[in-house]
Amino acid sequence: MAEENKTTAEETAEKVKETEAAESEVTEATPETQAGSEEVEEAKEKKLFGKKKKDKKDEKIEELTDRVKRQMAEFENFRKRTEKEKAGMYAVGAKDVIEKILPVVDNFERGLDVAEDKEDPFVQGMEKIYKQFLSALDGMGVKAIEAVGNEFNPDFHNAVMHVEDETVGENIIVEEFQKGYMYKDSVIRHSMVKVAN
Repeated sequence: MAEENKTTAEETAEKVKETEAAESEVTEATPETQAGSEEVEEAKEKKLFGKKKKDKKDEKIEELTDRVKRQMAEFENFRKRTEKEKAGMYAVGAKDVIEKILPVVDNFERGLDVAEDKEDPFVQGMEKIYKQFLSALDGMGVKAIEAVGNEFNPDFHNAVMHVEDETVGENIIVEEFQKGYMYKDSVIRHSMVKVAN
């Protein structure tokens, strides 16, 4: 029994010596074989984890690139938003000015309606100024809302009177008390009208 243990111990010692000799051969390997073993290690890592481990520089580059892209998108959104706000502010300002000018237009119309002598040079001069005023408003995009003879539309007209009249159809405007105006696509002032039936 002691002899068997001795032979087993000798065999084990021989195996240890063989393993050490093999390891020393690996450590004394040339740079080419070491590079090959590094490639083998990388391949093993890829197989184990599915991805190659990223270098810190590559991670930093990706992080900074992502940050720059986000800031560029944020700036583009800011630019579009400010352009939209500027356009909106211009429209609000234009509407405000037009609302203040409309009473002047109304007074021109009232004055010209009551003028008795249409051939008077003063009246003709006022008519020319009135037409010039209207053409300037038209150039800005201000249009009068059509009312008399058209069907009543609450989006454009404000009914202040109602009358029964068999000669006209239902919901037809028969008289306009005050002109309504639109600036481009929005109503600045609704027409004050009398509606039949």
